[in-house]
Amino acid sequence: MMMAGVTRVAGRRWLSAAAAATATAAETRVTTLNNGFRVVTEQTPHQTATIGVHVDAGSRFETAQNNGTAHFLEHMAFKGTNKRTQQEIDSQAEQRGMRLDAYTSRESTVYMARCFSDDTDFAVDLLGDILTNAKYDAGKVEAERGVILRENQEVNSIPEEVVMDYLHATAFQNSPLGYTILGPEENIKSISREDLIKYVETYYTGPRMVLVGTGGVDHDQLVAAAEKAFGGLSADDKAPAVTTSDFHGSELRFRDDSEQTAKFAIAVEGVSWSDPDFYSMLVGSSLVGSWDRNFGGSANLSSPLARLAAEHSLAHNYMSFQTSYTDTGLWGCYAVTDYDKIEDFAYALTQEWLRLANGATDAEVERVKRQLKSQLIFSVDSAQAANDEIGRQILTLGRRVPAAEINALLDSVSSSTVRSAMDKYVYDRCPAVAAIGPVEQLPDYNRLRSNLVWLRT
Repeated sequence: MMMAGVTRVAGRRWLSAAAAATATAAETRVTTLNNGFRVVTEQTPHQTATIGVHVDAGSRFETAQNNGTAHFLEHMAFKGTNKRTQQEIDSQAEQRGMRLDAYTSRESTVYMARCFSDDTDFAVDLLGDILTNAKYDAGKVEAERGVILRENQEVNSIPEEVVMDYLHATAFQNSPLGYTILGPEENIKSISREDLIKYVETYYTGPRMVLVGTGGVDHDQLVAAAEKAFGGLSADDKAPAVTTSDFHGSELRFRDDSEQTAKFAIAVEGVSWSDPDFYSMLVGSSLVGSWDRNFGGSANLSSPLARLAAEHSLAHNYMSFQTSYTDTGLWGCYAVTDYDKIEDFAYALTQEWLRLANGATDAEVERVKRQLKSQLIFSVDSAQAANDEIGRQILTLGRRVPAAEINALLDSVSSSTVRSAMDKYVYDRCPAVAAIGPVEQLPDYNRLRSNLVWLRT
């Protein structure tokens, strides 16, 4: 079954994949075309392949006036080119059993084709056609505008999405990293065909794009196909320099007592993808853990916070997160609580953060490191997951991180490095806070801030 269109990102778009530490034994080959367009492959013995084009363009590259354009472009994928109509794209892909997807994040846009190994040339040709030769028919632009407006309504009805968008908005206020991916409703209504074309001309250039092939692929064959499909792209990176995103300790609350539960997130400024403390903070986040009362556990839970939440009914669920970007990040926790438990959970959470900054133990750190290694291996057990991670690494780090290096970095994490990193990024730091629902009992900002300090002797 072929799906020509887009994959919606309404499920935890804000989480950065812990799979930054991809563990794979496949050989990585990289070729750069004359225009700066890169072709990266990892071949494995599969009959299927995943071909992805990763573009260094997302909502953080936008302005207040055109915020939402990258996501609008994603929606226009597969809607017709000067070479193929939308119906021809659909039928040609369906005949080959090919699945077409696309998604947008704050720092990238990805177009992907999953196909049989024999069809990789066609997949590259098709992706090249839609990205370099799109028609952007005015009628289809208007039709898709309505689809995006409905999607915007759906996203705004998902509390987790709303809270995390609020968290970005207050933490990175006055900078594009604080923008939402879909953009405000007024922008969605006003983005024009000309805006889309201008955005493509600016950001869809050779140096800002990477074609990644995983699974049953042949590197030389993909390079030849990419030369035909993308060799004509401009070699000039015309995009303006990305705006620095300064973190602001601040809060954004929207009280609504008609809601049954309170949802909130609290985060400090986290680490970038390339920060030396990335893995120590990742271990720290995993030590705080996550919990959902639907899964129980109570006394058998390894996380002290999870045990406390279960035993005292402090929350319906909570999830720690480490969301990284090229130059900064968010490190924190999202939680859903009853209105009369939000204060207790917020206090328990910040006390657990301080405990880790002062007393993370060898035993718990080693346990989490083993869990992370297992999760990271399983997270890229498919060609698609590996494709996502390779593209992200090439765009943000400029290279594919070898599995041996990842394991060495995880092995180097100790209780001492976790305590040091938590002390650096969490202890006595100003947090960003976002909350919606019946949040009257959430402590005021100054109390939350003071909870991140212990008197030390």
